[in-house]
Order: sequence, then structure tokens, then C-alpha cells
Amino acid sequence: MRYFVHLSFNGTNYHGWQIQKNAPCVQAVLEDAISRVLGETVTVTGCSRTDTGVHAKDFRAHFNYTGNPFQCDVLTYKLNAILPPDIYVYDIFPVPENLHARFHAVSRTYRYYVRRNKDPFLGGLSSAPGTYCQTPPDMEMMNNAAGLLLGTHDFTSFSKLHSQTRSNICTVTEAHWFITHEELGVAPLWIFQVTADRFLRNMVRCMVGSLLEIGMKKKPVEWILQLLTEKNRSLAGHSVPPEGLFLWKVNYDKLKTVN
Repeated sequence: MRYFVHLSFNGTNYHGWQIQKNAPCVQAVLEDAISRVLGETVTVTGCSRTDTGVHAKDFRAHFNYTGNPFQCDVLTYKLNAILPPDIYVYDIFPVPENLHARFHAVSRTYRYYVRRNKDPFLGGLSSAPGTYCQTPPDMEMMNNAAGLLLGTHDFTSFSKLHSQTRSNICTVTEAHWFITHEELGVAPLWIFQVTADRFLRNMVRCMVGSLLEIGMKKKPVEWILQLLTEKNRSLAGHSVPPEGLFLWKVNYDKLKTVN
């Protein structure tokens, strides 16, 4: 039988989700915990790869299990008892045998957090350009530029060079900045939220770096159109640090997500 695991994790101490040699990763920790509780070696498949230091508020994974029946709520409880504090399992539930955590996700939503002020309680978040600037970036300009990212485009200019991907074509359905004064701490935060059917390596972090350059009036809004047209990574802004990036929501046709 196939089961879905709904979890979240703080990526600070991990080299991303995917198992790597000689480096701690979330997948390995979760696989080990499930295998120990069930008494059978289990392979877990995640909904997405994440870079080193990137977090996930809403992450999905699946595994197959043919052993003795178990209660999902009991397994969830036992896993949270032995998992480290930076990984939390919301729930586990059976799904059809052909439902795949990665390939059946219809879209993913990311958020990037930027501090506006120095705050000792938000040290883990990004210190991207503009964080401590006395003159904040122009939010209207950044949102006008973000609107140009909507639709189906070749995002080569926003992708890590020499990555192994079949295509750099993605469809972005949401891209905008907003401000919050309540989330994750007391300091005001700028948040960039973007949703697409798929993402390339470093795509969101490069988007944020490029949009911040526009917000600081180093580049015009229309620069985004040039980047999309010329498909040249060296022309775009730098990739902001991974600490501020969250996989915020993974969307499926018939599965619930965290609000």
C-alpha cells in the first residue's frame, strides 16, 4: 500500500531534501525514522528537491509498505517522538498506488522572506540586499516587474547554469510582493510569493535578486522582459541566500494543504 507523509522542516541543518553522500539531508532522516518504527526498510520519495538551507512549510512524500497494518495516527505520533525538532510530521494517510508525490503535484508555491530591520529573533532569515537599507525598495515597481513573470516563458535567465533539466519552460500563475508585521517575528518583513507548475534550480532566488535590483531602482521594470527574451543567466540579478526561502505549499487536485 502507498502512503503519503505530510511534513514540514527547517532546512538550516540540512543539505536539502535529496539524499547525498557524506551530507545530512531530510530524506535520509525521515527514511531512517519510518524504517525504525515499522521494522522494515522504507524508501521515501519527496515532492520536490530543495537546496541546502531551504525550508518547507508544506512538503509531501510517499512510501510503499507491505508489512503488518498500522494506525496512521500512531505512526505519526511515534515519528514525531524520534525525529529531530526541525522536522515535523503533520499526518500520514493511504493513497492510491499510482499517486506520486512529485509527478502528480499540479503546482508549487514558494515564499521568500526579507527582513526590513535588524531583529535578533530572525537571524536565520535572509540578509538579502536591501534588508538594512534606510530607503526601502519600491514595492510598486517590484510588483509591476513581478507581473511580467506571469504566464508561460523560458526562464533560462533565472536558472542555475548547466543544470540537468529537460526544459526551462515554466508557467507562473502567481508572483507578487507584500508586507507583513506579524509573521515569524516582530520585525516587518517583505515577502515574495510565487506559484508555478514547475521550478528550475535557483529560479526563485534569482527572481528575488533581480526584483530587488528593480526595487532599488538600479534597473527598470522592463528589464524583466529583456531577461526573459535573451535567456542569459549572466544578465540577471544574483541569487539571494537560501535562508529566506520556503516551499510554502504543494498543490494537488484532491489533497488538502496547510493553510
